[in-house]
Amino acid sequence: MKALALDIAADIHPINNLRILQYLTAELGVADEEKNRWYRHWIDKGFQGLEEKLRHTAGEYCVGNRLSLVDVCLVPQVYNAERFDLDMSRYPTLQQIAARLRALPAFAQAAPENQPDAC
Repeated sequence: MKALALDIAADIHPINNLRILQYLTAELGVADEEKNRWYRHWIDKGFQGLEEKLRHTAGEYCVGNRLSLVDVCLVPQVYNAERFDLDMSRYPTLQQIAARLRALPAFAQAAPENQPDAC
């Protein structure tokens, strides 16, 4: 379980966090569309490996039928992948798990659109 959470938190997220994306545009002069392409490229690479691993561990959630740290890490990454128009159809396991998680009250209440200070 720790390895899956780290795949998201230490491999996928750091190169696509807000600070990196802002650096690409403000310091390197990368246009928004190129920045978005960067984001899609790296999250796509990360999701490819994650999808394969989750095919072996998933039940209702990322690791069987109990919530775990992996689920907590997954939801924001899927949210951002969709925000940057990544084609999620390539990741049916990720999509199914994320949909189940988003239906849970705690995840729904924590969604950015339900946070007045997140927009």
